[in-house]
Amino acid sequence: MFIVVSYDIPEDKRRTKIHNILKSYGQWMQYSVFECNLTETQYAKLRSRLAKLIKPDEDSIRFYFLCACCQGKIERIGGEMPMDTTVFFA
Repeated sequence: MFIVVSYDIPEDKRRTKIHNILKSYGQWMQYSVFECNLTETQYAKLRSRLAKLIKPDEDSIRFYFLCACCQGKIERIGGEMPMDTTVFFA
């Protein structure tokens, strides 16, 4: 499944930990945005790892699921082209 993950974490140390976890699951696209192509098992593990780190009253992480049709409609202007997301393993 193709998932766009965005996060808003005010504390630098916690934000860095979350960023590093996400790097092992997908491609960093913008400051607080990752694109991930994951199996259901990988998604469950990612979500669990992130949930253990955040402070729900301060932090926010959002997961946007895109179907194959919607994924094909993504438009980009500038920036780095996405890598082959099938190479990420967690």
